[in-house]
Amino acid sequence: MQKTLAMVLAGGEGKRLFPLTKERSKPAVYFGGRYRLIDFALSNLVNSGFHQIKVITQYRATSLVRHLTRAWPLASALLDQYIECAPAAMNRGPTWFRGTADAIFQNLDLLREVRPDHVLIWGADHIYKMDVSVMMNFHNDVGADVTIATLPVPRSEAHAFGCVQVDETGRIIGFVEKPRDPPGIPGREDCTLVSMGNYIFKTSILVDELKRDAESEQTSHDFGKDILSTAPQRLKVYAYDFASHICRGEGEMVRGYWRDVGTIDSYFAASMDLVSVTPQLNLYNPEWPIRGTAAPYGPAKFVFSDFPGGRVGMAVDSIVGDGCIVSGGRVERSVLSPNVRVNSYSFVTDSVLFPGVDVGRGARLHRCIVDKGVRIPPGERIGEDLERDHQRFVVSDGGIVVVSRDAFGQVDEFDV
Repeated sequence: MQKTLAMVLAGGEGKRLFPLTKERSKPAVYFGGRYRLIDFALSNLVNSGFHQIKVITQYRATSLVRHLTRAWPLASALLDQYIECAPAAMNRGPTWFRGTADAIFQNLDLLREVRPDHVLIWGADHIYKMDVSVMMNFHNDVGADVTIATLPVPRSEAHAFGCVQVDETGRIIGFVEKPRDPPGIPGREDCTLVSMGNYIFKTSILVDELKRDAESEQTSHDFGKDILSTAPQRLKVYAYDFASHICRGEGEMVRGYWRDVGTIDSYFAASMDLVSVTPQLNLYNPEWPIRGTAAPYGPAKFVFSDFPGGRVGMAVDSIVGDGCIVSGGRVERSVLSPNVRVNSYSFVTDSVLFPGVDVGRGARLHRCIVDKGVRIPPGERIGEDLERDHQRFVVSDGGIVVVSRDAFGQVDEFDV
């Protein structure tokens, strides 16, 4: 592991998550009441013993860099441990990163200090738990040049992913990005192996492949489309089966849990997974902690118990972050980030509230995602009349209403 460098791709714009990505990069989007999306990738790497990590940033990186500085101060000159940001710097000419492969190519100088035997190319915006050392052991055992983390999904859903075709030994014989007719798995034709966006490369192989891509005139500089799609013709490429994976301290029910939260609806579904009675994603496992920012607020507080009068501060089947005050309102099946206030007689159901949201007296929210710092006016109704909501807010295909500050003319907040 000491001869391995992890390069985390965290420059994504996340257009399908708009407007949650209007003021922040996709890896910096809030999740689970106290985390950013990138915290899951970094926690998996650190928990697995990989402590030399470079985070490649680009799109609206201010919020992300600030979070990494505060939440991930991993640095030891003695042990050579670090998590460092590598901003887009036009290292190879007057262009920003033109794709995932180009992002790594423009940062090949980061390999100079470590001179690693292997490089992990890791995504920063998926929700999962993974002991990366198990995948590394597999990579070494089979003598792979490249190993791709994969997961079986129903074939009918696989068209949204990079799809992998394998032989009976697990060696990849084909890779196609978002095909109309995804390939089946031998013996399981109703399922397709899809890429999770996490790769292990032998360093020499990675450098050669990136140089080959950079010199090509017919390329979009994307790992999936332009490198992995043809790599099986030249290299020993293997699929690591994440479906069999269990981290320390986890039970069978969490085996292979992975969520691509690239759309509003998938993000909302992953959030609702957390508030189920027995969630597949366990945030309370001390043997595999997910690290995030410890909010500088007091503990959550619930006030008023006027049962005859109907003003009761309470939350059920919900996650409530530090500093939240549920003041005479009711919260059900929702995720409240730090410093949220829910005022008297308000009712919040099946919703995700980002930090600093203030729900006005008597307001009602249902199946909403409310962005940071939004002040919901007293008596407001959101999520109960989607036809009306379409005129004021962004509403997803699945009927999730996304509420941002500018919907109420609240544009004087600068912190993202």
